[in-house]
Amino acid sequence: MAWIALVLGGLFEVGFTTSLRYVDGFRNAPWVLAFLVSVSLSMALLEYAARTIPLGTAYAVWAGIGALGTAVLGIAVFGEPASAARLALLGGLIFCIVGLKLVG
Repeated sequence: MAWIALVLGGLFEVGFTTSLRYVDGFRNAPWVLAFLVSVSLSMALLEYAARTIPLGTAYAVWAGIGALGTAVLGIAVFGEPASAARLALLGGLIFCIVGLKLVG
């Protein structure tokens, strides 16, 4: 259950980083609310997961999922560059996240 919570927390991290794109100096109320809800859920799920999973592993996986998800969303939705090097490095990030799960 802790790993499921950790993955969900990482996905909510994608939600709060994406919301930051639209908060407009914290003046855009719907996006500010989305940011606050996402960051709260993300942190709560990370805290829950870290009760069972070693903190360093939990944090690395949580941050990796958030970074990976945000980068993929940027490529797919916002037209950010998808160079071969960038995609290879994102693949390396996936490898590291899976590796931490397997050795944890």
